[in-house]
Amino acid sequence: MKRKTILAIVIPVTLIVTLVLYSMFSGKEKEVVIETEVEQGVFEIAVMVTGELQAIRETEIKAPSQLRSRNLRIRSVKIQDLIPEGTVVDSGQWVATLDRSEADNSLKDIMDNLEQKQSEYMRVKLDTTMQLRELRDELFNLKFAMEEAEITVEQSKFEPPATIRQAQIELEKAKRAYSQAEKNYDLKVRQSAANMREAEINMARDQRSKDEMEAVLQMFDIYAPGSGMVIYKKDWNGQKRTAGSEINTWDLAVATLPDLSTMISMTYVNEIDISKLKKGQKVDIGVDAFPEKKFSGEVVEVANIGQQLPNTDAKVFEVRIELNERDTILRPSMTTSNMVITKVLDSVLFIPLEAVHANDSLTFVYTRDGRKQVVVLSESNENHIVVDMGLKKGEKLYLSNPDNPENFEYAGLELMKEIERRKAEEEQKRKEMMEQMNQPKQPRNFQGPSPGGQARTKRK
Repeated sequence: MKRKTILAIVIPVTLIVTLVLYSMFSGKEKEVVIETEVEQGVFEIAVMVTGELQAIRETEIKAPSQLRSRNLRIRSVKIQDLIPEGTVVDSGQWVATLDRSEADNSLKDIMDNLEQKQSEYMRVKLDTTMQLRELRDELFNLKFAMEEAEITVEQSKFEPPATIRQAQIELEKAKRAYSQAEKNYDLKVRQSAANMREAEINMARDQRSKDEMEAVLQMFDIYAPGSGMVIYKKDWNGQKRTAGSEINTWDLAVATLPDLSTMISMTYVNEIDISKLKKGQKVDIGVDAFPEKKFSGEVVEVANIGQQLPNTDAKVFEVRIELNERDTILRPSMTTSNMVITKVLDSVLFIPLEAVHANDSLTFVYTRDGRKQVVVLSESNENHIVVDMGLKKGEKLYLSNPDNPENFEYAGLELMKEIERRKAEEEQKRKEMMEQMNQPKQPRNFQGPSPGGQARTKRK
């Protein structure tokens, strides 16, 4: 009997308490969901952009510079094998091997040319020997002929004058022929020497090319110039150089050894938001791979000239953000989320964006005391907006349309002139910006992450 009495008392009390608690908590939840109030305090405006980590300084691991020699006639060479990216290496450790196919073919061509030049050199040498021997024999014969003519003149002194004169003429002819032959021989010697020198130079040039190519082939195994982490080199189009990639003689870098002590986040900001960014602005940096890690940074460079993304019409500006902290987990090419604090407003009124309503040219809010209060707004972002005129700190507002909104009456209509004036100024600024955007810009190739530009608010 007592047990039934206790149950009869406890059960109704429990139900009553449950109903009271439910009504209390449900009412608070409803109030939080549909209502807010005007806040006052520090208001930070930021631009959110995506970036990519890079090292400020790096050492390039290069193919042998001898590949640039014009004697070798090599335009490009492929990477045959390459150490995995991210490998930590010591100085002198193997990093890559270049493909020897094109170099071997060039060496064969050089050796063929060298054999041809050697044969040509021997031919010129033999021809010169034979020609000079013939000329020397001719000189000896002419000298003998001249001596015979002198003997004839000496023997003809007792002969008639005509015979003497004839002998003298023959002697003069012999002397003149011998003199001309001597001069021709001297010219032929110099000409032969020049031909020999030319053939020797051609042969020596190909010999040097052969020696250079053989020496370069010994350098096709590439080793690290220092210790560090290997990061693949990027081409102008953003593609990494891996096994099978070609490197040109004007850019012999195979990979890099970045200095991880100082990192930057390379980002590209669209032309709408670039005017908000300035050198020296503070940045809150997050790394996508480690969401629990937070870093600080500073804008160190903002490009003055825009660029065009490949295969798109987007115009972007390069922005460099230097990290203040150093961490061993940071690696080049990691994606970062950068919140650039572009402006800090001190002690301003602000409300959630959901509380703002528009009707024709009016912007207003619904207040708890039954008014459609006209407001003058200024800086905004994805969460909140600053109220310049029309509200006071602590005023209660509805976040959404209240029940029976037609019963609310307008207040603050005198602020319409200020709203219209500001709209006119914004329209003028928009026209000026469009004119600047339509001006032609010189595109150039680049690499980097996709541009960001989403504004966010952080309250202190």
